[in-house]
Amino acid sequence: MSTRTAGSPAAAGRSRGGIALPGTVLGLGMGGFVDGIMLHQVLQWHHMLSSTGSDRLGLKRYSTKTVSGLEMNTVWDGFFHVFTWLCVLAGLAMLYARLNEVHGPVWRSRGLWGWLAVGWGVFNLVEGIIDHEILGIHHVRSGPNHIWWDLGFLAVGALLVAGGWLLQRGGEIPRREA
Repeated sequence: MSTRTAGSPAAAGRSRGGIALPGTVLGLGMGGFVDGIMLHQVLQWHHMLSSTGSDRLGLKRYSTKTVSGLEMNTVWDGFFHVFTWLCVLAGLAMLYARLNEVHGPVWRSRGLWGWLAVGWGVFNLVEGIIDHEILGIHHVRSGPNHIWWDLGFLAVGALLVAGGWLLQRGGEIPRREA
């Protein structure tokens, strides 16, 4: 039996590190699902290739005002959802693998929820910087003030990363005594 206890700083570090990657990957997928479901489907603010702005990299834009454009955007939204679904599956698989070592209440852990928030924030930052700003393939909400929506999306991502990081620092995954 190890001399380290579940409440020791060493055990807490191992516990948080053990769920950092699964929590982040799971948060990445969940953030993508919220973006895709709320912004693409429910609010219909944008789709993957719906930008009406400048063509920075020579990528073709597909207007959602035509049937063929909406069809193409729907296909690419589908690929996006496949990616987010695979992230959720991978995050759950990694988390499940950790359950063989961590036999405590993982779902109530501040560490897990903190890393989920970090992953969601990373999604917002990467998607916002690459798709909205660098490639310009769509914006959070198109129109004359699209930059403010894009910046707000990035700000939410930064807050999720920072808040998640702080949340996971104070948490640990309880371990059952052997």
